[in-house]
Amino acid sequence: MIYRQQVSGVNYAFDGLVELLAKATPLRSGDQLAGCAAEHDAERAAAAWVLADLPLETFLNTDVVPYETDEVTRLIMDSHDRRAFAPVSGLTVGGLRDWLLETASRDDAAAHIAAISAGLTPEMVAAVSKIMRNQDLIAVAAACTVTAAFRTTVGLPGTLATRLQPNHPTDDPRGIAAAVLDGLLLGCGDAVIGINPATDSPQATADLLDLLDSIRTRYDIPVQSCVLSHITTTIGLIEAGAPVDLVFQSIAGTEGANSAFGVNISLLREGREAALGLQRGTVGSNVMYLETGQGSALSSHTHLGVGGKPVDQQTLETRAYAVARDLDPLLVNTVVGFIGPEYLYDGKQIIRAGLEDHFCGKLMGLPMGVDVCYTNHAEADQNDMDTLLTLLAAARAAFVITVPGADDVMLGYQSLSFHDVLTTRRTLGLRPAPEFEAWLKRVGMVDDTGRLTPFDLTHSPLRALTSAP
Repeated sequence: MIYRQQVSGVNYAFDGLVELLAKATPLRSGDQLAGCAAEHDAERAAAAWVLADLPLETFLNTDVVPYETDEVTRLIMDSHDRRAFAPVSGLTVGGLRDWLLETASRDDAAAHIAAISAGLTPEMVAAVSKIMRNQDLIAVAAACTVTAAFRTTVGLPGTLATRLQPNHPTDDPRGIAAAVLDGLLLGCGDAVIGINPATDSPQATADLLDLLDSIRTRYDIPVQSCVLSHITTTIGLIEAGAPVDLVFQSIAGTEGANSAFGVNISLLREGREAALGLQRGTVGSNVMYLETGQGSALSSHTHLGVGGKPVDQQTLETRAYAVARDLDPLLVNTVVGFIGPEYLYDGKQIIRAGLEDHFCGKLMGLPMGVDVCYTNHAEADQNDMDTLLTLLAAARAAFVITVPGADDVMLGYQSLSFHDVLTTRRTLGLRPAPEFEAWLKRVGMVDDTGRLTPFDLTHSPLRALTSAP
């Protein structure tokens, strides 16, 4: 189908839904690289105009990636909840935007938005995000409440949780323990203590799991740990009796991109079932940790949709959230600026993408977090990350990622520091996950208001972490 719109006397035509979605997307370098971006602002405005008038039913009758050749599309279509969709089924994309903004102003907004979540396909959600301002994305996301739990509960109103990321270039246990101690002393780690291993060796992964679990049990810390190895490695370690809390995997929005990661939906479900069988959670049973990021399909040349047309990276990112939703995860985060400026060129594009991803994930019912980050060859800096962190905290993100000094020396990119989140919590009146905050109080690190107190490490059992083997 050809979609047409006239702007300032110029006629614009868009050949099919795939092209329309791409042309309506706010500017980003990845879509320019893929050859699907609008040529200029006027064409983008024309596409957004058409998209706003498009009935939501269109997305149930028109594939973006072919159903016959893509299992993610089959998952989206076969699991669509018509009953949940019914309250908004007569709306256009623009009408859905209006409905969301009006609903977000109600005291019972979270329940009403949650009620339609399963009726929204990723393409509907991506489409509505494209015609929303940043403030719209924040307002609606802030009105959504999505919680998940294992040993701590993430996503509760008034909280901002963190992943404590103690990566080390050689997986040195002393370096990792020092980073864990640094994060704990600044109130971080309530979402997960998660290590990106320098190698995917099963033995090295098992050693790191043992290290993190020994820290947790020795100091009775209500946290969950994860070593971010490939899911096949983790399944093997579960079978071998390793102390696995969460099963991690990077996922994407097409079958081809997931294949490039070495996974499919069946394997992901197998990993979830393996972790559930361990029954290690104490306050909940969400056992998956999933990471995504705009541009992952394009980077593996698996981004083509119906008619061989390139699908824009934000729509493909949102399709990954359908895979995540199927797995009932504890944590999902987009690693928003990690792939580099080829996909998100500068601070403005990274900020916009982070707000889009968070909004889309939360609208689809996910406990959504963001790795607020950039690479050193991007046109971005730490001020941009401060801005995005503050906006995400206002949008009630479930969690963010923190590393010592905001500099990940193993992965070689810039993220957030432990201090950044401490400042944001204080500024906006946010607190850690309640189970973790109770532990911080018990060991004397925070007072009844949740503020850090002067803490004498010399006389604390935690001091032993400075001499970890």
